[in-house]
Amino acid sequence: MVALVMGSFEHRTIAIIGGTTGLGFSAAQALVKEGARVLVMGRNPESAREAATLLGAKAHVIAGDACDATAVERLLDLAEGNLDGLYHVAGGSGRKHGDGPLHGLTDEGWDFTLRLNLTSVMISNRAAVQRFHRQGNGGTILNMGSVLGYSPSPAFFASHAYAATKAAIIGLSQSIASYYAKDNIRVNVLAPALVETPMAQRAAGDDEIQAFIRTKQPLDGGRIGRPDDLDTAALYFLGEGSRFTTGQVLAVDGGWCLSEGQFS
Repeated sequence: MVALVMGSFEHRTIAIIGGTTGLGFSAAQALVKEGARVLVMGRNPESAREAATLLGAKAHVIAGDACDATAVERLLDLAEGNLDGLYHVAGGSGRKHGDGPLHGLTDEGWDFTLRLNLTSVMISNRAAVQRFHRQGNGGTILNMGSVLGYSPSPAFFASHAYAATKAAIIGLSQSIASYYAKDNIRVNVLAPALVETPMAQRAAGDDEIQAFIRTKQPLDGGRIGRPDDLDTAALYFLGEGSRFTTGQVLAVDGGWCLSEGQFS
């Protein structure tokens, strides 16, 4: 059914920044299943080795830092021909480095979080656009945002540098989409709510937060999201099915933006 909606991914090459765990790895598996060749980069060498084994011969997996322009170029060079799309998933929490509510936000927390979540997107998107221009046949970029970029949750998710980066990803993506539409380069954003990934361990293990999530994300019985909840949306934006779609932000959020959430 996915193939019918998305179109075939045979002979298409997709690069995923942050694709060895969580949302990126789930998307990589879905793309390989649909026939795509995937180029995957993740920061942790052990996770990269595990992903390479699980993804098989249709994947090239390397360890590298999403904030390192040289590593990103090294990944895209593995295309050995036409690069069709880029999915930037890499990012994370700066909470351990001092992100939090503004009155306690440290300079280190701000700088670390902006580099991790926003500078990395600029680096990968710039590299992809440059490559699309050299190829001369357009391409697609999908960036990972968050509902926290426009739908705050002050009780449990008051990481203000993180929220700022996710709002900025929307602005950057739409600006890029507008400027490069004439070149048939399209840029879109996925905005999930709380999904069970390595970054979400704090929230996933907190009973009070999970009780809140059951009403804040009321779909499917009220639950935390799973990485594969985003796969179909990712395949849409990375495939030919979205050839007339750019500059859009799609929330895959279990109803987060429609619900107040209840506190005990």
